[in-house]
Amino acid sequence: MLSAAMGIDQELRAAAEAWVADDPDPVTRDEVAQLLAAGDAAGLAERFTAPLTFGTAGIRGPLGAGPARMNRAVVRRVTAGLAAWLHERGSPGEVVLGRDARHGSSEFADEAAAVLAGAGLAVRRFAEPVPTPLLAFAVRSLGAAAGVQITASHNPAGDNGYKVYVPGGLPLAPPDDAALAAAIAAVGPLADVPVAAAADPQRGRLAASVEADYLQAARNVAGGAAHPERLRVVVTPLHGVAGRLLLDVIHGAGFSDVVPVAEQLDPDPDFPTVAFPNPEEPGALDLARALAAERDADLVLATDPDGDRIAVAIPEDGWRTLTGDEVGCLLAEHLLTLDAHLPGRPLVATTVVSSRLLSRIAAAHGAAYAETLTGFKWLAPVAEQAQAARQRFVLAYEQALGVMAGDAVRDKDGITAALLFATFAAGLKARGATVAGALDDLAVRHGVHATLGRSLRVDDPEQIARMLDGLRRRPAREVAGVPVVAVADHAAGVRRHTDGTAEPLPTPAADLLELMLADGSRCLARPSGTEPLLKCYLEAVEPVTSHDIDAARARAEERATRLADAFLAHLDR
Repeated sequence: MLSAAMGIDQELRAAAEAWVADDPDPVTRDEVAQLLAAGDAAGLAERFTAPLTFGTAGIRGPLGAGPARMNRAVVRRVTAGLAAWLHERGSPGEVVLGRDARHGSSEFADEAAAVLAGAGLAVRRFAEPVPTPLLAFAVRSLGAAAGVQITASHNPAGDNGYKVYVPGGLPLAPPDDAALAAAIAAVGPLADVPVAAAADPQRGRLAASVEADYLQAARNVAGGAAHPERLRVVVTPLHGVAGRLLLDVIHGAGFSDVVPVAEQLDPDPDFPTVAFPNPEEPGALDLARALAAERDADLVLATDPDGDRIAVAIPEDGWRTLTGDEVGCLLAEHLLTLDAHLPGRPLVATTVVSSRLLSRIAAAHGAAYAETLTGFKWLAPVAEQAQAARQRFVLAYEQALGVMAGDAVRDKDGITAALLFATFAAGLKARGATVAGALDDLAVRHGVHATLGRSLRVDDPEQIARMLDGLRRRPAREVAGVPVVAVADHAAGVRRHTDGTAEPLPTPAADLLELMLADGSRCLARPSGTEPLLKCYLEAVEPVTSHDIDAARARAEERATRLADAFLAHLDR
């Protein structure tokens, strides 16, 4: 049968035939064998020419055969590499294993457990699908050597993924990601990878006490709510695995008027009511908004499918969804005000692509402020560093709806953030105030910071590199009529000003470009770590008075839109 594939490049054919010989799964073996028999060079190239690589603390990709897809063979190889890496670093302790409810997650978790057990590692496993923050919490609370969560987070229904946590429950980050990738590359034939079932499956199951401890930790972060029974909340986990815990933690804090979106409450790997299971995407919260309007609710709270991100909508302009910057800055202001009496200098953090508003909030409270590269693999260690510096870590956020509050989970945690925001909103309502009013208060004190994100999806990932290279070789002199005063090339680690001066950047090297304009605006671009996207970020700042809030906000948003259009027009496509 294989000899029929005469139109396929010899190297590609050899790789595909080797896969068929090595793949432990008959379904994906047959998928490749049929492509070979049909001479489908394009289909094979899609599966073999761009293997999945570690991005945001792990790998994600479409389900299917080949090294460029998520399948049992890839999971076996990655897990064997993880086990070897743990042995090499002298930390072959327990590994906590969890999964979401996506297609393939159960089988991939079984595969990972068998490989870890075969390598002599103790596996502690959740019996049912769990949100990613619970897995991260368990790694930290149990003192485990590592954690593995089978999840594709908010990716499309046809995707799955594999996320790794290191001791302390931190996401995998440099240089560990490169070391783990090298260990994975060194894995030989999969037939030689030892696999074994756990000797006593029940003994390896995680107790319900871990979940109870997590819920208590979330309540500790949020504190007590003022009259929680008066706040009417609509919640949705978007067909993901966070629904039960989300309801448990909110009800446990005294919120009794909580209405879930029934159609989206139970896990469903097909995500039937949303075109894309990402709370940032247009339309994702339509059902929640409609229910909130019907019930005259005060607040909509949504998590993404694996529960690590939070989206908030408020009854303003027909149920407006807050940006990640608005959520993060409101919660930072709330916690810094609430905990002003606590000992130790507070610390808040965000990323270079997020709004500069947080830095102004921190300065007003006398708090320390940290800025990192994009992703919680960079933000999570800030909490560790704060502890070493005897600072009090308060909150970190990134504009893509990720919030890490308190000390229990060293990664973004949408469930804790949801409870924290509900507590904040309940306090406002008890005082006769609103979330929209709290945003206005921040604007009066610090100016309107209008942020806008644009993403360009491409078929050829090389196109992203070409666009960024064009920005480097031909930097814009102005954007939307405003002069560029500096260009920060994070790959080169330098910020160059138009007056000829330059300065090193404090962050590690990254494929990120930042243009600073004469009026304080910013334009940034970077490749996505998980999808074939060029992600662009724009920020415009407008001063405001208490009598000029709406006009200032309109001016800032209009400027941000003009910046986005002009910046994208400058890209080589």
